[in-house]
Amino acid sequence: MAKIVVNGGKALSGDVVVSGNKNALLPMMCAALLFDGKTTLSNCPPITDAMKIAEFLTRAGGEVELDNAQSRILVHGLNQQFYGDVPPFPGGIRSAVLLFAPLVQRLKKVRMSRELGGCKLGLREIDPHLQILKAFGVTVNLCQEELELEMTQPARGCDYWAPYQSVTATETFLMMAVLAKGQSRIVNAACEPHIQAFAHFLNQAGADIQGIGTNVMCVNGVENLSAVDFRVPDDHHEMSTFAAIGAATDGQIRMQSGASVHMPLIVHSYQQLGLNVRLEDDCVITGASHKKIASTFTPEAVIKLEAAPWPYLPADILPQMIGASVACEGEVMFWNKIYEGALFWTAELSKFGAKTVLADPHRLILMTSPRLRPANVEAPYIIRVVLGLLIAALQIPGSSVINNADPILRAHPNLMANLQALGADVEWVE
Repeated sequence: MAKIVVNGGKALSGDVVVSGNKNALLPMMCAALLFDGKTTLSNCPPITDAMKIAEFLTRAGGEVELDNAQSRILVHGLNQQFYGDVPPFPGGIRSAVLLFAPLVQRLKKVRMSRELGGCKLGLREIDPHLQILKAFGVTVNLCQEELELEMTQPARGCDYWAPYQSVTATETFLMMAVLAKGQSRIVNAACEPHIQAFAHFLNQAGADIQGIGTNVMCVNGVENLSAVDFRVPDDHHEMSTFAAIGAATDGQIRMQSGASVHMPLIVHSYQQLGLNVRLEDDCVITGASHKKIASTFTPEAVIKLEAAPWPYLPADILPQMIGASVACEGEVMFWNKIYEGALFWTAELSKFGAKTVLADPHRLILMTSPRLRPANVEAPYIIRVVLGLLIAALQIPGSSVINNADPILRAHPNLMANLQALGADVEWVE
């Protein structure tokens, strides 16, 4: 595993070009299998997850062209004569579940390892996807070693009330519904920016999806979908990450992007922490921060930053906010309402001298730290947590090491170059 060596304490300043949204790109690559012809996706970040999906699709009989120099990916539908066992699913990425719907729509019957090629997706995580497939008439057989999906009849529209707002399950529903006969409806759908972009992508290909951006979407099935040229939207998660980096290091970072329309609550949350992040037209800008956490009108209460399904604060930027807050004065509660145990990594912050209390599997209290110091920390295999630990290290003078940094490549392949361009003293060590 790689590590990042950080000599922190430097103000990082400059312009940042925001990358394409990883969470929008991956479902688009999978859904392109449903289209007739060759789909061109632009503004594609050169991430390892996309390379894994591309390799799988090629081995399964599809055609994929990666053009990282032009930030472009071309995807052609599967050879419909292909039948039987699909290659091992790409390992280490949750988005592998997004292959279920397009594979069974195109191939009618597929078998795969129940372990999904090493991707550690427990049944609890794939159950909503299987429930959706069954609702559209797909037969699901779970054997000891294999998972078999079969469509003996064309999919028919259905109503599905999701037990919780899952991004990938909503995407699976849409990929089944767009070609199903009749109307389908999903209640309690996820509506994150990347879901909205995915639905617009499908509509541009000829789908009829209504209610985009809401928690109830209706889909009128169509007979076929046509290949499109589509620009992957910029990543509001990346904007949020560099906003944390700039404000935490007292640097002046400027980002101009259409993704700024998704930033008002995120910017307000940074301001609650005393971090100088502001929104000006379509730009997010940072500056020197006073780092004093806001007080509440009710003196007994503390500021709470609550991460939950959109339009709440995204859980994917909570680690970056926590890392950016280690030098702030006052008290704040970070509340991850989505993932149980997702804050366990914050014990590593104590190595930097941060003062935290993990109240329960969902809530963390951060308090004024008397003295911060550089440290050698261990990151779990979670992209955003690596970023959170890195942001903490960037604002602390001295040499720190972030071990197990490889997950960053899954979403931010140009992170080191971007940081160095901003003036950071960082080194990637294999």
